[in-house]
Amino acid sequence: LPGMQTSRSKPCSCPSFKLREVASMYFTMIAVFLVILVVALQGSVPRGSDFPYKVPLDPQGLLELSWNVSYPEQAVHFQLLVRDLQFGLLFGMSDRGEFENADLAVLWSDGHNSYFGDAWSDAKGQLHMDSQQDYQLLGARRAPEGLYLLFRRAFSTCDPKDYLIEDGTVHLIYGILEKPVHSLQAINISAIHRGLQRVQLLKPNITVPELPSNMKTMEITAPDVVIPSQETTYWCYMAELAEGFPKHHIIMYEPVITAGNEALVHHMEVFQCAAEFDSFPHYNGPCDSKMKPDRLNYCRHVLAAWAMGAQAFYYPEEAGLAFGGPGSSRYLRLEIHYHNPLVFKGRRDSSGIRLYYTATLRRYDAGIMELGLVYTPVMAIPPGEDAFLLTGYCTDKCTQLALPAAGIRIFASQLHTHLAGRKVVTVLSRDGRERQVVNADGHYSPHFQEIRMLKEVVAVFPGDELITTCTYNTEDRSRATVGGFGILEEMCVNYVHYYPQTQLELCKSAVDPGYLHRYFNLVNRFNDEEVCTCPQVSVPQQFFSVPWNTFNRDVLKSLYGFAPISMHCNKSSAVRFPGEWEKQPLPTITERLRGPVPRCPPTPGPRPAAPVPLNLGELRRD
Repeated sequence: LPGMQTSRSKPCSCPSFKLREVASMYFTMIAVFLVILVVALQGSVPRGSDFPYKVPLDPQGLLELSWNVSYPEQAVHFQLLVRDLQFGLLFGMSDRGEFENADLAVLWSDGHNSYFGDAWSDAKGQLHMDSQQDYQLLGARRAPEGLYLLFRRAFSTCDPKDYLIEDGTVHLIYGILEKPVHSLQAINISAIHRGLQRVQLLKPNITVPELPSNMKTMEITAPDVVIPSQETTYWCYMAELAEGFPKHHIIMYEPVITAGNEALVHHMEVFQCAAEFDSFPHYNGPCDSKMKPDRLNYCRHVLAAWAMGAQAFYYPEEAGLAFGGPGSSRYLRLEIHYHNPLVFKGRRDSSGIRLYYTATLRRYDAGIMELGLVYTPVMAIPPGEDAFLLTGYCTDKCTQLALPAAGIRIFASQLHTHLAGRKVVTVLSRDGRERQVVNADGHYSPHFQEIRMLKEVVAVFPGDELITTCTYNTEDRSRATVGGFGILEEMCVNYVHYYPQTQLELCKSAVDPGYLHRYFNLVNRFNDEEVCTCPQVSVPQQFFSVPWNTFNRDVLKSLYGFAPISMHCNKSSAVRFPGEWEKQPLPTITERLRGPVPRCPPTPGPRPAAPVPLNLGELRRD
C-alpha cells in the first residue's frame, strides 16, 4: 500500500508481510461481522421498560406479547415470549381474527433447522412466503423462561398482502406448531392449536400528569371468588363507600389482576349507582343470575373501565371525575368478564380496579356524555347485511344551547355497540364541514370495549355537531335487528369523557317515528305480503314482518339518510333542554374529511422472499 515500508529488502518467495497483514485484517473483519450478527440475532433480552404494553395471547399464558410504539419511526416493536417452544408458531393480524387473508410472522422448524419469515394466507388458509419481508427479525434468544423473539413492523408497508396497523382495535392471531414441518407451505393452519387476542396496538403517546402528594387509593376488587368453569362469565360484586364519604376527584385508575389469572380476566368496569335510591342490596355472583336483585340495573354510571392490554388511565391535570358527597350514591358495582375457554376449575380471583383519588379538588369536574343513537326500535338493520350504516346526531342546536361559550374538551372515549357492531366513528363538524375525528375504530369488536385516552384533546364549541356512525353486520340473522337494550338488539353509542362538566348528559337522535310509519305504509303498497301498521302492533313486530327484498332495504337506507330526526338533548335528570326537538332536519355536511394516506416506508432495495435461518438447536420431539 502507498506509504507502507517493510523491514526486508530482498524479494521472498513466501507471501509478503503486508499481504499477510491485509489477509489477517480481512478475516478478522469477517469474524467480527459474524459475531455482531450472532449478537444481533441472539442478543440479550431487552429490558421490560422498553416494552411498556403487555398481554397474554393464549389462555394458558404460554405466549406473552410485549410491545412499544414509535410514532417517529411509524413502527411497532414486538417482543414475543414463547414459554414452551415446540416446533414453532404463527403470529399476525387479520381483519377480524380470521386465519384466512391474514398477515403473519412465522417461526417453524423441521426439528433440526429453524426459520423465521413474513408470510400471508390466502382465502383458503394456505400460507405463502411474502415477496416483501416486512416483519423484520431483530433478535432471538433462549432464556430460562422460554424463547424471546424480537421483531419490528411498520404501521404501513404499502404491501397489498400486509395488514395496515391503524388506531383502534387490532385482532392478533396466533398458532402453535406441535409437529415438525419441512416448509412454510406444509403448515396446515386448520390443524394447529390457534386463537386470537384483541388489543389496541397504537397506544397514545401521552405525558403522565404529576400526581398530588395527598393522593389516596381504593381497591374495588372481587372477594376471592371462584371463577365458574365455563367459557364466559360476567361477575357482579357490590361495594360501598363509607357513610358520609365527601366529594373527591378520581385522577387515575389501574387494573389489579390476581397473579396467574392474567389470561382469564378479559375486562372490568366499576359503575356508580343512581343517587335516587337510598340503599342497594349486597350481591356477589353472576350478573345474569336470577338471584341478582333488579335494583342493580340502576348502577350504570361508569367510573372506570379496563380491558386486557390496557394500561393505567390518567385524567388531565386540570380535571378529575367526581365521586362522593351530596347527590352522589355511595354504592358501586364491579363487573368482571372472565374468559375461560379451557374451562379451568377452582381458580380463585380477587381482581378489580384500583382508584387513585384526592380530596384536593382540581379546577374542573370531568363529565361523561352519551353521543349516537337513542335506544329505540325505530332504528333497525335488515337481516343479511354485510355493512349497514346507522348514524346518530348531536346537533348544532343542542350544543349551542347546552355548552358553555368556552366550549368543552374531550380527552377520552368509549365506543359501544352490541353483537352486530363492526365499526364506529365520531366526527366533529363545524359550519357544515367535518373538522376532526373524535374517535374511530375500523375493526371494532363488541367483545373488546375500553375507555381510550385520545391522542389529542378535541375542543367542542357551541354550534358544533358531533356525528356518530356505526357499521353493522347481520349476515348471520334471518330477521331485522332493532335498536334496544337486549343483547340481540343494537346500540350505537360513544361515551365521551370531557371537562368542564355541563348539564348536557345525552345528545342523541333517532329517525322521526312519523316518517317510519310512512315507510311501513309504502312497504304495504308495494309488496304482496302485508305488513301490519296497526297501532296495536309494535315497531319491532312491523320490522319483523317486512319482506326484505332489495327495494325494501334500499328504501330504508334512503329513509335514514334524509328523514327528519327526533333529538334528545337531555340533562342528567333525563329531562330535555327547553326547545323544539321533534322533526329536526339532518345536519348538512358540505365538506368531508379526507382519509389518511398510508405512509410507505423507504424501500431498502430488493429483499429476497426467503426466510431467516435461526440457530435454536434441535427442538423438542415428543
